[in-house]
Amino acid sequence: MSAVRVENLWKRYGKVEAVKGISFEVKEGEFAVLLGPSGCGKTTTLRCIAGLELPNDGKIYFDNDDVTPLSPAARNIAFVFQLYALYPHLSVYDNIAFPLRAEGMPKEEVRRRVDEVVRLLQIQDLLRLKPRKLTSGQKQRVALGRAIVRRPRVFLLDEPLSNIDAKLREVTRGELKKLQKSIGATTIYVTHDQVEAMTMADKIVVMNFGDIQQIGSPHEVYHYPANLFVARFIGSPGMNFIPGEIHQRERLGILLDGDSFIPLENEQAKAVEKSKATVSKVVVGIRPENILVVPEEKALVRGEVYVFEPLGAQNVVTFRVGTHLVKALLPGDVFFKVGERAGLGFREVRIFNAQDQKLIA
Repeated sequence: MSAVRVENLWKRYGKVEAVKGISFEVKEGEFAVLLGPSGCGKTTTLRCIAGLELPNDGKIYFDNDDVTPLSPAARNIAFVFQLYALYPHLSVYDNIAFPLRAEGMPKEEVRRRVDEVVRLLQIQDLLRLKPRKLTSGQKQRVALGRAIVRRPRVFLLDEPLSNIDAKLREVTRGELKKLQKSIGATTIYVTHDQVEAMTMADKIVVMNFGDIQQIGSPHEVYHYPANLFVARFIGSPGMNFIPGEIHQRERLGILLDGDSFIPLENEQAKAVEKSKATVSKVVVGIRPENILVVPEEKALVRGEVYVFEPLGAQNVVTFRVGTHLVKALLPGDVFFKVGERAGLGFREVRIFNAQDQKLIA
């Protein structure tokens, strides 16, 4: 397996800039996810790494080898497509064995490698079936098997779970992650599904409009989003945003609409103190699960119940706070009626610059 390094990659289609000078690195054996909305440039980036698209500018390295001018075949990569691309006239065994036979590998070695892969994927009972007899989940495993059997330098996967149902997707995510770790494969995975990214990735590259918004671990992009886009895109329900101003009372804090005041402590207070010479308007971000119902005398803000959505183990409650709607994810035994008032406290908040939308603290 190889490390992958992308340096200043540009890809244009006429006047459209699909990828805008991005750079990132994937270490050997790492599982990296390119995450973003449709049209953000993630699949184009993956296709450039594979050699299916030729970049206008920039370099792509596998370890220290510049593979930018090489054809896909010369790069020794395995690509798993969204639609699997299985050969309909071949059995499962022959689909998996096909790339090895194309390389002219001896029959015994082909058989040994295929047997090894089918045991790993637990598809021994499917070997004689044609793709039309398989379920979507089984097709996905066969497509993975065909990629794994080659032992390539890099695995590239373009939304391979998007065509299977939600329940099977939950199971397959874990299996794919376990499989990747067991074979130590350097993997770059494209998805718009944040749950896939958060549960599977060692590193997430968040993209939007052809540019990288943030690179970090799942913990980093969730708890310390680099800007409002990342904060809004990661999480379900999404992060709440309330505009405010940096304000000094007994302690430094944020004054929200009306007279609600959020005091800041420790590192957050220091970061906001440094920025207040150039920043006054801010946006406060609060994850729904970080909102608590507290006695009104201890409340940072007060809200009126706007919508109550019972989910069983948890309830989603939308509060009207001033002129803004704020979603809270509360325990399943906490119930409210529409119109009821409650005091709210916050476990964790993030402060963003209202002008450039970047994280302050």
